[in-house]
Amino acid sequence: MDSQAGGADTASTGASAILRLLRVSLHVGFAGLLLVALVRQVGAGIEGVAWLTVAAALLLAAVYLLGTVLEKRHSADPSRFDPRPYSTWWLAVVCLLWLLLIWASADFVWLAFPLFFLQLHVLPRRVALPAIALSTVLLIGALWLHNSGGDGGPLQLPMVLGPVFGAAFAVVTGLAYRALYLEAESQRLAAEELRRTREELARSQHDAGTLAERSRLAREIHDTLAQGFSSIVLMGRSAEKALDDEDTATARARLRTVQETASANLAEARNFVRGLQSPALEESSLVNSLRRLCQKTETEAAARGAGLRCRFDLEGTPVELPNPYRTTLLRAAQASLANVWVHAKAGTAVVTLSFLGSEVAMDIYDDGAGFDPAAAAGKGRPDGSGYGLKSLRDRVAALSGSLDIESAPGEGTVVAIRLPLAVAGAGIGAEEPEKEAP
Repeated sequence: MDSQAGGADTASTGASAILRLLRVSLHVGFAGLLLVALVRQVGAGIEGVAWLTVAAALLLAAVYLLGTVLEKRHSADPSRFDPRPYSTWWLAVVCLLWLLLIWASADFVWLAFPLFFLQLHVLPRRVALPAIALSTVLLIGALWLHNSGGDGGPLQLPMVLGPVFGAAFAVVTGLAYRALYLEAESQRLAAEELRRTREELARSQHDAGTLAERSRLAREIHDTLAQGFSSIVLMGRSAEKALDDEDTATARARLRTVQETASANLAEARNFVRGLQSPALEESSLVNSLRRLCQKTETEAAARGAGLRCRFDLEGTPVELPNPYRTTLLRAAQASLANVWVHAKAGTAVVTLSFLGSEVAMDIYDDGAGFDPAAAAGKGRPDGSGYGLKSLRDRVAALSGSLDIESAPGEGTVVAIRLPLAVAGAGIGAEEPEKEAP
């Protein structure tokens, strides 16, 4: 599109340059012919009514100059006075003064040729051609009058051929000028349309990028900071209750968990700014991160007085995964386990990570209260929560994976994620054997 707009701009600029050259040549030619006629008039001496001829010639020069100046000012700044509605009247005055001059002196007859171009430019074609024909007849009559000395001598052939061929040449050239002018206008309008389309496309791409970035940040905040703040609130309440019961050891443990969670949230926020992966994945592998997450979930559930047992299982030989895969799986486990210990009232939760050759799979199972996936899909709560499933689906879909949720009220929940390793890249190699988290 840029090349098309550039080509249209170049063609329009070239045509405009030619039009400017023709217009300048027309004005210079008119001024030159009028000046020659005036010089001849003055050189012959101003006697009797000859001064009226000079005055009419000067008036013609002033009227012509006024029209061209106004047109030039308006073309340079469209906010200025627009002379186009009055162009026909301007041309009528110019032609009337010319007719008076050619009957007064033969020196002014050659002004007919630039006037032919003006008539073609200003008047509609159906009016311009008859006007040129009438001007040609009057020009022939003026030549016959001046050459015969007013005694009615014979009309000579050159008196007819010169004006006729001049008029024909002016018509052909004027029509070509008009066609070039219309083509230049068409190219200018096309270039402007291309520019507008390009600007609209750029705005659309910018808006789409902004929305995509907002969605990404919303997913990251929901799956990390929001979950961490929720944990901090619950741990704070638990510490407060322990202090009320004068159980300082438990309160100290809860406050330590609050500090660790706040520190992890701070690290996540800084990574949002830098656009990096989760700090947990920078410090250890995905397997160890999931194992620590299960331990943390169990501890936070215990702080609420829930007897949740959270276990991590590994199946298959671990392979190195790209950062988007590791981040998506970790975020999915974080969001799912947060839902388990906050909403499900489960006694057992199991996170299973499986390397199956052509794909990597993760299943999060709990034996809690369950829910209706169809009723909960895409529905948020007034407090801004409740978007976990939509966020998770967006993450998985971005990696060409699949997400299945099996649940029913009272029957627990299984969240199953499948990501194709073929999309991850052919250069995936085996990781070092996992070590237990300290």
